[in-house]
Amino acid sequence: MASGVSLISASEEVQQQKLFHLAEEAVARALQSGADDAEAVAYESDEFSVNVRLGQVEQLTESGSRALGLRVFFKTGDGQQTASTSTSDLSATGIARLVAGAVDLARITGADPFAGLPEPDAFGSLPIDTLSLHFSDVEQVTPLERMETARRCEAAALEYDVRIQNSAGAGYDASAAHRVMVNSRGFHGEYRRSYCGFSVSPIAQQGAAMQRDYWYSSARSARLLGSPEEIGQEAARRALRRLGARRVPTQQCPVVFAPEIARSLMGNLLSAADGDAIYRNSSMFSGKLGEQVAGDNITMIDDGTLVFDHTLPNGELLRTGGFGTSPFDGDGLPTRRTVIIENGILKNLMLNTYTGRKLNMPSTGKASRGLAGAPGIGGGNYFLEPGTLTPEQIIADVPNGLYVLSTMGFGVNLVTGDYSQGASGLWIENGELAYPVEEITIAGNLKDIFRNVVAIGNDLEFLSSGAVPTVRIEGMTIAGS
Repeated sequence: MASGVSLISASEEVQQQKLFHLAEEAVARALQSGADDAEAVAYESDEFSVNVRLGQVEQLTESGSRALGLRVFFKTGDGQQTASTSTSDLSATGIARLVAGAVDLARITGADPFAGLPEPDAFGSLPIDTLSLHFSDVEQVTPLERMETARRCEAAALEYDVRIQNSAGAGYDASAAHRVMVNSRGFHGEYRRSYCGFSVSPIAQQGAAMQRDYWYSSARSARLLGSPEEIGQEAARRALRRLGARRVPTQQCPVVFAPEIARSLMGNLLSAADGDAIYRNSSMFSGKLGEQVAGDNITMIDDGTLVFDHTLPNGELLRTGGFGTSPFDGDGLPTRRTVIIENGILKNLMLNTYTGRKLNMPSTGKASRGLAGAPGIGGGNYFLEPGTLTPEQIIADVPNGLYVLSTMGFGVNLVTGDYSQGASGLWIENGELAYPVEEITIAGNLKDIFRNVVAIGNDLEFLSSGAVPTVRIEGMTIAGS
């Protein structure tokens, strides 16, 4: 198949039917027990993880799990009483206990005027075969091959330079999962997804000083993973460039964020647009819908529908869904593309059905659903629209400043916007990366930071469900020596 999507075997199809049957049975039993509405989520997965250090396997885990979650609703004059339960006991007795527990809990809860399933006409699911979320080649890679990939990756890092004699280890992870959602208002949805990836963390040493960094490769299909040798060498280069780190004086200067760090920084835009935080008035974006909250060069999008085309070395086209792609959200609404910030203006909020009702707004399809509990709010694939400059051009325009490679701590306050985190990276002098720096703190306020993005790179790459290119911020404070 040109898309690379795996065909479902007869045994897998039977298993899928069993999951549907379990979810449908739970919903039917809940209604028989008096519930006005019910929703069930069934989930099964197979997971593999191996950790290798200095060529030896330190930990190996293979696991499989199946579980079922149930939410029930009882209408009252003041709203709806609701409760949820979950279980991994999928026997008839286990499901009976699951239903009884949810019903009993719901009857003693207070009524919530905003609770309840979406209206029937809101439900929907994108065509699964267009999203390319599952690839059988992930499961066909043997455990021995996975271990060998981790070993090769670590060996490449250790062989790269004599200053690398140690490692925090290398790992390989793989998973295949199947998810089913059924409710009493006619929604039936399911999808399967796969994941595989490996990484390594070499330790570089020079005298008594040691520095560590990492790199990785991850994909939906094993055919898209990078070369273990190339990943190991890149991790080694990243560790080596940190050697000889020093502190710099306290000052205000331009700060350039590498993509993997910019992703976390700019992801705060979505966190501040979380509808639940807006409703509780605990976000710096409260009351800002339709107003300018960032520079006019900032456009942030959340898109749960993304698919990517890859050309393999043999010329074959392989299409894969993004790491945050799914056919429907945790409420059973079809996923969608939502522009949250457009040219600096807060255009939309991250909303599920429940929070949308609180704010008297429609859901934006951002419900996230585990097995137990009510749906929360979570995105699909989020990204900052890229600019036209290369990272090298952005750095070349900085006379003196910081190129951030890592941050640490939890110094982000989304209510006030205060931002302060420990950081390390490379110092920029006369437009060139000069030497590594550490033991510093970068600080500012997100309200200013988002308005002071003066350059955005063209290096947007989806290595996870979020992607942000290199960004340059003016006027941040660096606390150093």
